[in-house]
Amino acid sequence: MSAKRDPNILEGFKAFLMRGNVVDLAVAVVIGAAFTNIVNSVVKGVINPVVGAIGTQNLDHYSSCLKDPCKVGADGTVKSGVPILWGSVLGATLTFVITAAVVYFLMVLPMSKYLARQAARKAAREGTKEIIEVTELEVLKEIRDALLAQNGQGRGPAKS
Repeated sequence: MSAKRDPNILEGFKAFLMRGNVVDLAVAVVIGAAFTNIVNSVVKGVINPVVGAIGTQNLDHYSSCLKDPCKVGADGTVKSGVPILWGSVLGATLTFVITAAVVYFLMVLPMSKYLARQAARKAAREGTKEIIEVTELEVLKEIRDALLAQNGQGRGPAKS
């Protein structure tokens, strides 16, 4: 009985792996990992220096203190007080917004425009096909009417 189930399980697993969604998801994860490096470089190389013109280039250094005196060690441990590290939240938010903007403007928007153009071309081709079919039908009717008139039946064009 187990000999029967093993091939079915393996075939099912193979079918699962060969589905388009699984492959697309794997590609998305790999591209996303590579894309993360690009976004992090943009944040560290462009955004942080712009923010650094106002204050420090490392957004993690921006903080506020709820309970004085705030003392945070070099390793990030809180020695005293209650610090709110809003700079790291700001940095993560900027990274997210930049990532979302790049994905939208460089991937989603061009792809949706491409798909819209493809749909318009397909609709235009099908519209042309219908016109050609109607024109052929009209030509065939004219040929039929001409043959009927030639044979002397003279009834005029037949109604369709």
